[in-house]
Amino acid sequence: MHTPRCNHATGDVADYANAAIAAGLSEIGMSDHSPMPDDFDKPWRMDRTELPEYLQEVEQVRDIVKDQLDLRVGLEADFHPGTQAYVAEMIASYAWDYVIGSVHYIGDWGFDNPDTIQIWDTWKIEDAYCAYFKLVEQSAQSGMFDIIGHPDLIKKFGHRPPADSVPVNQAIESMLQAVKQADVVLEISSAGLRKPVAEIYPHTRIVQRAAELAIPFSYGSDAHSPNEVGHGMKECLSMLESFSIHEIASFKQRQRTMIAIQHA
Repeated sequence: MHTPRCNHATGDVADYANAAIAAGLSEIGMSDHSPMPDDFDKPWRMDRTELPEYLQEVEQVRDIVKDQLDLRVGLEADFHPGTQAYVAEMIASYAWDYVIGSVHYIGDWGFDNPDTIQIWDTWKIEDAYCAYFKLVEQSAQSGMFDIIGHPDLIKKFGHRPPADSVPVNQAIESMLQAVKQADVVLEISSAGLRKPVAEIYPHTRIVQRAAELAIPFSYGSDAHSPNEVGHGMKECLSMLESFSIHEIASFKQRQRTMIAIQHA
């Protein structure tokens, strides 16, 4: 869940917490888009000077709602080669409950940015997918993150390689093996349901293979407004259960606990 500091979300932390309580949720996590060095992707994330007030706001609301809701303090940090030292230092600067690692860029191309969608026309779709999943693989291997965010974000606008593409399927398998080896968690995210692709992240085939590898999942709504809190949770959890996954990951002070999926 995000705040207006990322420049593309609405509502303050209390609004998200109240929406969660109204929805009957017992635990949520705020994880706004982290600062990055050298003005990287600056229009879509908070500035480093805003980080203290973000933490202060989340901590204050956490303490106010503690009898009704467990509010975790998190961060969504980008994996982008060349920025690892900055991101690692930032992560080390605070006692986060969890850190999500996400890939939004291939080189200098923000492939999920609607303002640069025309760049898709210059790529072979298979090549874009392979480049993306290689970066996701590297994000798992980096050791910086607890959760791998929206693991096939590359499909956001509906660009898809052939289902039988050998290079893409090999890239996905290599990514999943890296996630397994690193013992990190994959996010199942309902955000894709609200995007042009109109599909949960990640694709059913990725969830199935992750289940075979016993890779754990966490659930995220990736809410950018309070009315998106918990959006699509039932659909995401039902998908997990269809592949005999009956637990999801929860984090506190970067320690993972597996919790049985429960239905109201």
